[in-house]
Amino acid sequence: MKIEGKVWKFGDNVDTDVIIPAPYLVTTDMDELAKHCFEGVDATFAEKVRPGDIVVAGKNFGCGSSREHAPMAIKGAGVSCVIAESFARIFFRNAFNMGLPILESSGVSQGIQEGDQVSLDQDTGEIIDHTNGKRFIANPIPPFMQELIEAGGLISYVLNKRRP
Repeated sequence: MKIEGKVWKFGDNVDTDVIIPAPYLVTTDMDELAKHCFEGVDATFAEKVRPGDIVVAGKNFGCGSSREHAPMAIKGAGVSCVIAESFARIFFRNAFNMGLPILESSGVSQGIQEGDQVSLDQDTGEIIDHTNGKRFIANPIPPFMQELIEAGGLISYVLNKRRP
Protein backbone atom coordinates (compact mmCIF):
# COMPACT_ATOMS: atom_id res chain seq x y z
CA MET A 1 0.00 0.00 0.00
CA LYS A 2 1.27 3.46 -0.86
CA ILE A 3 0.81 6.56 1.29
CA GLU A 4 1.57 10.15 0.33
CA GLY A 5 1.27 13.34 2.35
CA LYS A 6 2.71 16.50 3.84
CA VAL A 7 5.20 16.10 6.68
CA TRP A 8 4.85 17.32 10.25
CA LYS A 9 8.19 17.07 12.02
CA PHE A 10 8.99 16.26 15.65
CA GLY A 11 12.25 15.54 17.45
CA ASP A 12 13.59 12.79 19.68
CA ASN A 13 11.84 11.38 22.76
CA VAL A 14 8.33 12.58 21.90
CA ASP A 15 6.43 11.07 24.80
CA THR A 16 2.81 10.03 25.02
CA ASP A 17 2.11 12.87 27.46
CA VAL A 18 2.73 15.46 24.73
CA ILE A 19 1.02 13.40 22.04
CA ILE A 20 -2.18 13.35 24.11
CA PRO A 21 -2.02 15.09 27.52
CA ALA A 22 -3.43 13.26 30.54
CA PRO A 23 -6.56 15.42 31.03
CA TYR A 24 -7.98 13.99 27.78
CA LEU A 25 -7.62 10.33 28.74
CA VAL A 26 -11.21 10.25 29.98
CA THR A 27 -12.46 9.32 26.50
CA THR A 28 -11.64 6.84 23.76
CA ASP A 29 -13.52 8.84 21.12
CA MET A 30 -10.93 9.35 18.37
CA ASP A 31 -12.56 12.55 17.12
CA GLU A 32 -12.35 14.08 20.59
CA LEU A 33 -8.77 12.87 21.12
CA ALA A 34 -7.80 14.27 17.71
CA LYS A 35 -8.71 17.79 18.85
CA HIS A 36 -5.88 17.61 21.38
CA CYS A 37 -3.29 15.64 19.39
CA PHE A 38 0.27 16.91 20.00
CA GLU A 39 -1.18 19.68 22.14
CA GLY A 40 1.79 19.28 24.50
CA VAL A 41 4.26 20.44 21.81
CA ASP A 42 2.12 22.33 19.28
CA ALA A 43 -1.20 23.66 20.53
CA THR A 44 -2.34 24.38 16.95
CA PHE A 45 -1.41 21.02 15.41
CA ALA A 46 -5.00 19.70 15.37
CA GLU A 47 -6.15 22.80 13.47
CA LYS A 48 -3.39 22.55 10.86
CA VAL A 49 -3.07 18.83 10.15
CA ARG A 50 -4.96 17.44 7.16
CA PRO A 51 -6.13 13.89 6.40
CA GLY A 52 -3.28 11.91 4.86
CA ASP A 53 -0.48 13.98 6.40
CA ILE A 54 2.59 12.15 7.73
CA VAL A 55 4.50 12.60 10.99
CA VAL A 56 8.29 12.27 10.87
CA ALA A 57 10.26 12.11 14.11
CA GLY A 58 13.58 11.20 15.65
CA LYS A 59 14.46 8.46 18.11
CA ASN A 60 12.26 6.89 20.78
CA PHE A 61 8.93 8.24 19.50
CA GLY A 62 6.03 7.39 21.82
CA CYS A 63 8.07 6.90 24.96
CA GLY A 64 6.58 7.47 28.38
CA SER A 65 3.40 6.07 29.80
CA SER A 66 1.61 3.23 28.08
CA ARG A 67 -1.53 4.71 26.63
CA GLU A 68 -3.46 3.50 23.63
CA HIS A 69 -4.86 7.02 23.42
CA ALA A 70 -1.63 8.29 21.80
CA PRO A 71 -1.91 6.37 18.51
CA MET A 72 -5.69 6.83 18.63
CA ALA A 73 -5.26 10.63 18.77
CA ILE A 74 -2.76 10.58 15.90
CA LYS A 75 -4.97 8.37 13.76
CA GLY A 76 -8.07 10.38 14.67
CA ALA A 77 -6.30 13.58 13.56
CA GLY A 78 -6.03 12.08 10.09
CA VAL A 79 -2.32 11.29 10.12
CA SER A 80 -1.79 8.43 7.66
CA CYS A 81 1.56 7.22 9.01
CA VAL A 82 4.35 7.95 11.48
CA ILE A 83 7.94 7.50 10.32
CA ALA A 84 10.64 7.72 12.99
CA GLU A 85 14.22 6.71 13.65
CA SER A 86 12.88 4.41 16.37
CA PHE A 87 9.78 3.86 18.50
CA ALA A 88 9.24 3.00 22.12
CA ARG A 89 8.21 -0.66 22.12
CA ILE A 90 4.84 -0.18 23.80
CA PHE A 91 3.90 2.60 21.36
CA PHE A 92 5.02 0.39 18.47
CA ARG A 93 2.60 -2.35 19.50
CA ASN A 94 -0.22 0.03 20.44
CA ALA A 95 0.03 1.76 17.04
CA PHE A 96 -0.57 -1.48 15.15
CA ASN A 97 -3.29 -2.51 17.59
CA MET A 98 -5.06 0.77 16.78
CA GLY A 99 -4.46 0.42 13.02
CA LEU A 100 -1.90 3.24 12.72
CA PRO A 101 0.93 2.46 10.27
CA ILE A 102 4.41 3.22 11.58
CA LEU A 103 7.81 2.75 9.97
CA GLU A 104 11.34 2.91 11.37
CA SER A 105 13.97 4.39 9.08
CA SER A 106 17.47 5.57 9.84
CA GLY A 107 18.25 9.12 8.74
CA VAL A 108 14.68 10.34 8.19
CA SER A 109 14.78 12.91 10.96
CA GLN A 110 17.79 14.62 9.38
CA GLY A 111 16.80 14.16 5.74
CA ILE A 112 13.11 15.10 5.74
CA GLN A 113 11.87 18.54 6.76
CA GLU A 114 8.50 19.84 7.92
CA GLY A 115 6.27 20.66 4.96
CA ASP A 116 8.00 18.24 2.57
CA GLN A 117 5.82 15.99 0.40
CA VAL A 118 6.66 12.36 1.10
CA SER A 119 5.42 9.05 -0.24
CA LEU A 120 6.04 5.61 1.18
CA ASP A 121 5.36 2.04 0.19
CA GLN A 122 4.42 -0.18 3.14
CA ASP A 123 5.23 -3.32 1.14
CA THR A 124 8.80 -2.38 0.22
CA GLY A 125 9.64 0.18 2.92
CA GLU A 126 10.73 2.73 0.30
CA ILE A 127 10.28 6.36 1.38
CA ILE A 128 10.68 9.17 -1.15
CA ASP A 129 10.87 12.85 -0.24
CA HIS A 130 9.48 14.49 -3.38
CA THR A 131 10.52 17.95 -2.16
CA ASN A 132 14.27 17.25 -2.00
CA GLY A 133 14.56 13.99 -3.97
CA LYS A 134 16.03 11.98 -1.09
CA ARG A 135 15.18 8.31 -0.64
CA PHE A 136 15.12 6.25 2.53
CA ILE A 137 14.48 2.62 3.31
CA ALA A 138 12.43 1.40 6.25
CA ASN A 139 11.71 -2.12 7.32
CA PRO A 140 8.58 -3.02 5.34
CA ILE A 141 5.43 -3.65 7.35
CA PRO A 142 4.95 -7.44 7.53
CA PRO A 143 1.80 -8.81 5.85
CA PHE A 144 0.13 -9.71 9.15
CA MET A 145 0.65 -6.21 10.52
CA GLN A 146 -0.73 -4.80 7.26
CA GLU A 147 -3.83 -6.92 7.82
CA LEU A 148 -4.23 -5.29 11.25
CA ILE A 149 -3.95 -1.84 9.67
CA GLU A 150 -6.40 -2.64 6.87
CA ALA A 151 -8.89 -3.99 9.40
CA GLY A 152 -8.65 -0.77 11.43
CA GLY A 153 -6.79 -2.37 14.33
CA LEU A 154 -6.58 -5.56 16.37
CA ILE A 155 -10.14 -5.58 17.72
CA SER A 156 -11.68 -5.11 14.27
CA TYR A 157 -9.31 -7.73 12.87
CA VAL A 158 -10.33 -10.32 15.48
CA LEU A 159 -14.04 -9.55 15.11
CA ASN A 160 -13.82 -9.92 11.33
CA LYS A 161 -11.96 -13.24 11.66
CA ARG A 162 -14.62 -14.64 14.00
CA ARG A 163 -17.49 -13.96 11.60
CA PRO A 164 -18.42 -16.89 9.37
